[in-house]
Amino acid sequence: MGILNRTPDSFYDRGAYYDFDDFLRKADQLVADGADLLDVGGVKAGPGDEVSEAEELERVVPAVVALRDRFDVPLSVDTWRASVAEACFAAGAVVGNDISGFADPRYLEVCATAGASVVATHIRLAPRVPDPEPVYDDVVTTVCDFLADRAAAAERVGIPAERIMVDAGLDLGKTEPQSVVLLRHSDRLAALGYPVFLSASNKRFLWKLLDVTADEAARGTDAAHALGIGLGCRVLRCHDARAGRRVADVMAAVLSAT
Repeated sequence: MGILNRTPDSFYDRGAYYDFDDFLRKADQLVADGADLLDVGGVKAGPGDEVSEAEELERVVPAVVALRDRFDVPLSVDTWRASVAEACFAAGAVVGNDISGFADPRYLEVCATAGASVVATHIRLAPRVPDPEPVYDDVVTTVCDFLADRAAAAERVGIPAERIMVDAGLDLGKTEPQSVVLLRHSDRLAALGYPVFLSASNKRFLWKLLDVTADEAARGTDAAHALGIGLGCRVLRCHDARAGRRVADVMAAVLSAT
């Protein structure tokens, strides 16, 4: 999955693709580099300036329309607002990627009505709320229990299990060591029985481990992707689709070797 940020303040690209022409050029590159699907987001996960519903709609709906007309790949919308997801499904998106764990009570109903797939993500507090010192008795069990509950809620509204993905939410309300532990135990998420969605690309826990900047964490991302695939992750959300594609292809060959 190629990441497309229509935000001026993303932690990684810092607004490099906020301009619409730059956004489309980035999309062209992601698809050419092997992205199987594209994820469009209009609000960053971390703290920042308030983004109204109207502003988020203005950022993402025209983007989805343009991508639908430009490519024959599935489109995902990275939003926790049911109204934004609904508008994007009408425009051509087919996945609702919600880092809030379906906090909006209408979210799952909107996805079910649209026949969309969903991503259930663990977060301790809420998007855009600082959580610098999160504490868990057992972070892996807490995350797995939360995701099992959220996936069950999606099934209850009629979304088939094969259209429900689960994401540990690395760095979302987790310290760097907690994110490392969750990545190491990705097999526990896979055991829930849903496709595991890995959002490790250039995350803080990687550049802290390597003592580098976010711009220099590419090799750490590759390592996280390889480990995640080996432990059962099946969707890689990537800033660099070419690198992600290569890691995925190598791991597919290794895991299928007899």
